[in-house]
Amino acid sequence: MRIIMGMPDRLDYPNPVVTIGNFDGVHIGHQKIFRRVVEKAKEINGTPMAITFDPHPVRVLAPERGLKILTTFEDKANLISRAGIKVLICISFSKEFAKTDPDEFIKDMLVNRLGVKWVTVGHNYAFGKGKKGTTLLLRRRGEKYGFGVSIVRYAKVYDDIVSSSRIRSLLLRGRVCEASKMLGRAYHIEGTVIKGAGRGTPLLHTPTANITTPNELVPKEGVYAVRVSIQNDVYDGVANIGKNPTFATTFGNMPMSYEVHIFDFNQNLLGEKIKMHFIDRIRDEKKFSGIDELQEQIKKDIQKAKEILSKRKDLLYL
Repeated sequence: MRIIMGMPDRLDYPNPVVTIGNFDGVHIGHQKIFRRVVEKAKEINGTPMAITFDPHPVRVLAPERGLKILTTFEDKANLISRAGIKVLICISFSKEFAKTDPDEFIKDMLVNRLGVKWVTVGHNYAFGKGKKGTTLLLRRRGEKYGFGVSIVRYAKVYDDIVSSSRIRSLLLRGRVCEASKMLGRAYHIEGTVIKGAGRGTPLLHTPTANITTPNELVPKEGVYAVRVSIQNDVYDGVANIGKNPTFATTFGNMPMSYEVHIFDFNQNLLGEKIKMHFIDRIRDEKKFSGIDELQEQIKKDIQKAKEILSKRKDLLYL
């Protein structure tokens, strides 16, 4: 897939079939749209293309909301490529760009610069200044300029409409199973293994890998059954997200940490990049009376994680 950063002056691809959106998470609703784009491109011997934005428009127009992004741009682009899109255009979103009139965007970007033959968007898509650009406007301008328009209905899971905002809400409540069903894969964070506090093996007899992560949205604090991918090798494990409250009395308030115990694994991972794929939530993080009680709970967590993972075959992003 070719990635173009910024507004291209003119692209010369055969019969462009284009979709437009933020596509944060590249969830099953987005995937449904991409499938339609690829199908239409095959039908008219065209080029499947997508237009996205960076930063996310909410970051620019409502920074006070503190929006956390589900996927890094690298992961988003990779997932879009895997969906069959051949050209991804990433437009730099700014307050000035937000003032773009919908008609201007259609004529300048879609018609003049891309020579679009077909536009496919989600059912509630809105664009341009004041979100005045609607699917109805797209259809009318398609008739004027000679391009077709497809509107794709939303995807649903358990009668719940799939959306990036819904997935964020689920993850922040620790409901990783539901979030993963909406994503079509287990939610993951990626990070580099760093040196931790050194308590895992000597105090708890449970070695852990601590990571620092560029991912903005991490599931709610607690203990999770996870799968860990190191390059293309996958291992089972149990992860803890939180501030280790049991040690707060001795060591003071602890910073947020992301650590994972990988079953039957004894390699030195310091400096390695790994992905933690969240399969299911085991429990909340809690403060224990001491190390002995914590050790007993860790044994129970490991056993519970093994039981969960023996039954689950979630798709992973590798």
